[in-house]
Amino acid sequence: MKERICGRRNAPKQVLKPFFEVDVHLEGQKSILKPSLDDVQTAINRAASHVLKSTKQVQNWNQQHLPEDQREPFYDWIAKDKEIVKVILLLTGSIQGTKNKVTEFLDRFSVYKWLWNEKPEDSLKKFKLKEPQLEDFENKLSDFDAQAKAINNIEDSHQIGALLLKTSNVKKSLIRQIQNWKDVFSMELHKKAKNALDILCDEIKHIQTKIEKPAEDVDSLGGVMQALEEIRKKQSDFKMQLKPINEMYALLEQQNQES
Repeated sequence: MKERICGRRNAPKQVLKPFFEVDVHLEGQKSILKPSLDDVQTAINRAASHVLKSTKQVQNWNQQHLPEDQREPFYDWIAKDKEIVKVILLLTGSIQGTKNKVTEFLDRFSVYKWLWNEKPEDSLKKFKLKEPQLEDFENKLSDFDAQAKAINNIEDSHQIGALLLKTSNVKKSLIRQIQNWKDVFSMELHKKAKNALDILCDEIKHIQTKIEKPAEDVDSLGGVMQALEEIRKKQSDFKMQLKPINEMYALLEQQNQES
């Protein structure tokens, strides 16, 4: 146990296999370990204590001639041995010695604190104040994708001393939060596209109503002809209006396929 947890004094560069696997979780606004360092250290202390106490049931040699209650157990001899006491002291503080490195590793996830320091709805309000165009939405959604990709590329496990830190849980939590942000901005883009499409459809319906009006006399026929002329003049306008709508829906479709 001492070699696996504390390492070998004569071979400081040797990388030993991890003794404990712990999960990195996102809890509230920070990343934590489950079980915690204190829990791991407590388990080590209890294991060392139980190993020592087990020697109370083992008697020292050459005491068969003594009464049972006068026989000395191995525990009395082991508890006085300086080297054993030294090992026990090393074990009782072994995991806490990696605390700074563990904290440093967990701090790597603080770069994503923007996910919980501000609500996506509040960020969207600020974004809309700049009257964003399609390119602005595309850049925003692409940035979310880049952030999610960077999280996916984080190593699934990282060894620090006797600990193997597993990151799958914290990665899933972060990507879920990024997806939430992305959904909020995507819904706004969908709303923008739908409004533009509704306006265009209303214009077409308005002209269509004029065309479908029965031509009962010269005046009504003139109205139909006027409507046809209006369609001819607005044909290029309709194409210009439809183009950004198609582009917005195309971007939403692309984002939906990548999610």
